[in-house]
Amino acid sequence: MPSDIGQCLYQTAYGQTAYMHSPAKDPDKLHWLPISAAISSISVVGIAIGLGMPLLSVILEARGVSATMIGLNTAIAGLASIAAAPMATPLAVRFGVVWTMLSMILLGAVAFIGFYFVPSFWMWFPLRAVLHIALTVLFILSEFWISSSAPPRKRGFVLGLYGTVLALGFAGGPWLFAQIGSQGFLPFGITFGLVTVAAIPVLAAWRESPPILADEQDQPTSFVRYIWLVPTATAAVLVFGAVETGGFALFPVYGARIGYSEANAALLLSMIGLGNVMMQIPMGMLSDRMKDRRHLLLACAVVGLAGTLLMPHLMTNWHVMAILLFVWGGVVAALYTVGLAHLGSRLSGRDLASANAAFVLCYGLGMVLGPQAVGIGMDLFGTNGFGWSLSLFFAAYIALVICRTLPGLRRHIG
Repeated sequence: MPSDIGQCLYQTAYGQTAYMHSPAKDPDKLHWLPISAAISSISVVGIAIGLGMPLLSVILEARGVSATMIGLNTAIAGLASIAAAPMATPLAVRFGVVWTMLSMILLGAVAFIGFYFVPSFWMWFPLRAVLHIALTVLFILSEFWISSSAPPRKRGFVLGLYGTVLALGFAGGPWLFAQIGSQGFLPFGITFGLVTVAAIPVLAAWRESPPILADEQDQPTSFVRYIWLVPTATAAVLVFGAVETGGFALFPVYGARIGYSEANAALLLSMIGLGNVMMQIPMGMLSDRMKDRRHLLLACAVVGLAGTLLMPHLMTNWHVMAILLFVWGGVVAALYTVGLAHLGSRLSGRDLASANAAFVLCYGLGMVLGPQAVGIGMDLFGTNGFGWSLSLFFAAYIALVICRTLPGLRRHIG
């Protein structure tokens, strides 16, 4: 291999060979091939998810399945993500990052097309579980690959780019669904094709996939410790998962109760999504300039708390509310981007892969906790319970970060 491109050869414990750029040659150089491969592959999958999720719900509704059962089937996604998170690192150690990702792409594509062919609704439950196990492992290893390939001083920028492209992918899926509809095999065939196309950039950059070395002393139960290893990162994504899922699920109900039309409430949700797309790269670049990213995470939580507390006072003016939600959505989404960058700055190798898995697990926990908390809050306190419930997540996180950053109150660097 030519020495002028600054690559190193790694031999894993299972005899697999992996190539990776050596950080010693040029630690600030962006190696676009592995970065773009990981980002593009997972973003194509994001388009497929954005298309597939409403497709499945619409089909079940047309078949006469109750909303409760549709919700139960959809909830399997969160449970499958939680179950799959500890599997990602052992699979990557055993088979390598690239082959594990390719296997998950194939498994996810086959599981999704299975929805078209299976006759019974009960079979959608194992299919949904298999689909989201594959997607979860794919997301974990893609984010590990991105974090490992990004230079330390530009990690926030790279992850901000990742967050932006992924958000565009998720937004593109529903648009594509609106164009092709839910009838026949076509939407399933297109989704299958999109998922399989994600394998192309992974194969193109397979020589630069990051190795994950086996740890003979690592025990299966040790996965849990990664949740607490960098708590400011894992708690950030838990809060984001809770606020994003709970907020998006209940905002249409909240909007209707405060007098917004269905269309105006939907446009406000779009403003949150637009803020997410527009602000991830600037927030990531800002994090690269900070000595301690926890301070930026704290600022994001403070903005999130202030926004939720302001909502009841600004809800009568739609345009002001739209501006608030644009800023609020972009800053709160940075909890994910900056939290992931903070994780990458603290860990590397197998520890980073396992911590990425814990990161996704905490996001799944947030997806479970958020809608329940917001729903209960609105039942107990009416419309104001929407903002108050979300504010509790931000307040708890602010308390955590303050405790971790104040001298004398932390035992480890988080």
